[in-house]
Amino acid sequence: MTYRAASKGRAFILPRANAAEAALVEEATVYPAQSLLQVAAHLAGREAMQPYISQPQTVAPHYPDMSEVRGQAQAKRALEIAAAGGHSVLMVGPPGTGKSMLAARFPGILPQMSEAEALQSAAVQSLDGSFDVAKWKTRPYRAPHHTASGVALVGGGSNPRPGEISMALHGVLFLDELPEFERKVLEVLREPLESGRITISRAARRADFPAQFQLIAAMNPCPCGYLGHYNGRCRCTPDQVARYRGKISGPFLDRIDIQIEVPAVAQDDLLNKNDGETSADLQARVEIARQRQLARQDKANALLSVTEIDALCAPDTQGAALLQQAISRLNLSARAYHRVLKVARTIADLAGSGNILASHIAEAVQYRRMDRQG
Repeated sequence: MTYRAASKGRAFILPRANAAEAALVEEATVYPAQSLLQVAAHLAGREAMQPYISQPQTVAPHYPDMSEVRGQAQAKRALEIAAAGGHSVLMVGPPGTGKSMLAARFPGILPQMSEAEALQSAAVQSLDGSFDVAKWKTRPYRAPHHTASGVALVGGGSNPRPGEISMALHGVLFLDELPEFERKVLEVLREPLESGRITISRAARRADFPAQFQLIAAMNPCPCGYLGHYNGRCRCTPDQVARYRGKISGPFLDRIDIQIEVPAVAQDDLLNKNDGETSADLQARVEIARQRQLARQDKANALLSVTEIDALCAPDTQGAALLQQAISRLNLSARAYHRVLKVARTIADLAGSGNILASHIAEAVQYRRMDRQG
């Protein structure tokens, strides 16, 4: 409401308890009121109210640190690419390998929120009263349980309200145990993953909510979870594994840019307390790569259209030949082909390369794990 009032050049009167939240809107004139009598006196010109003076946010957002995750160098590399280009990720691995820990630390390596992103995210959270001024410019992280309904996930109701995908605006939506979600619930995510918006139509009204989020999903490799684990505990048959993975449709998987394996961590890695880079190290590289994208096309690579992909993501001669081989061997769909190119463009941006080389294409193809298993 404050954002709308400020855009119209109007002041906004509201209870004092809400003043700090409303004053986050830049150039808004906010009058905090203690009583209706005070409002009446102000409007009658008898006693003018004083505008609220907002205090600048000095506390930086706090996230768990990526260095706390032992091992999993390949998964961390994939998440760095995802953060730089705004790509969605599916992690496949046995229980206890760090998938949930990696997802929880992913917001900390994303680029810092801009004023516009922070305001849009806060406005959606404010709809259900969950916004906290102390968390201004903190990327939202939502992790609904796999029993969540379609309405809880995408929004709805007789009086449409935003769901988890909208509450995760400009942040992270983590779906753990992905095959355990109802298939029809996952299918409704296909539209917002492509468009960044969700439209909810009811008999009484139609509502359009923003839903620009980064999807991080996790699943076990088989029903028992231990397929490929060094302990050899898995006894699942190939048919059981196929049925388990078949709970996720091909069109949905096509919309996930990066699909990686998160294997069991070796004992030496578990005992190694000095485990490499911090979230700040990763975020610094992510920021530089994202700035390259904004300077080139004014958006993240994950949001490129087909026409923009053709113009901005053309590989060199060797890269094009390698991609042609991948299309033939993996039988990639047109959508998967375009996603490989977008991921390769991000890898090139992280490397500071203006051209997409064969090495960038090769790494991007490796992140189509489910295609390679098909």
